[in-house]
Amino acid sequence: MFRQLTPDLLVAPQICCNDIVEAAHMGVRLVINNRPEDESDDQTPGPDIEAAARSAGLEYIAIPVTHAGFSEPQVQAMAKALADAGGPVLAYCRSGTRSTLLWGLAEASQGGDPDALTNIAAKAGYDLTPIRPLMDMLKARAN
Repeated sequence: MFRQLTPDLLVAPQICCNDIVEAAHMGVRLVINNRPEDESDDQTPGPDIEAAARSAGLEYIAIPVTHAGFSEPQVQAMAKALADAGGPVLAYCRSGTRSTLLWGLAEASQGGDPDALTNIAAKAGYDLTPIRPLMDMLKARAN
């Protein structure tokens, strides 16, 4: 269920409270919820995931991304969360795609190479092509 993007980042489709135990056993220190509340009837509510994470000794942050796209505050929040995590991170949304796209934007905003980021995402089964121009712009701005 969890897909490894980097040694310190796992992404996943919607998780449930039981998945937190597995994540903790894998060394995850922070859970990032990139899914807006009430997006679908079958999703586990963010506050339930947060309670499970905190109960397992993990940090939790919500950076919801709607289908409307990404904003600069979301990119900055993701970059900060990843930088401050102090260990492995599990980010999730409905399919893992928005989490991966937001990771790519956050990394590019910190000077990450868009080609390398695209290759990393592809190996995990995700396509960063739709955000490539934005990643290029964020990288150029970071330099």
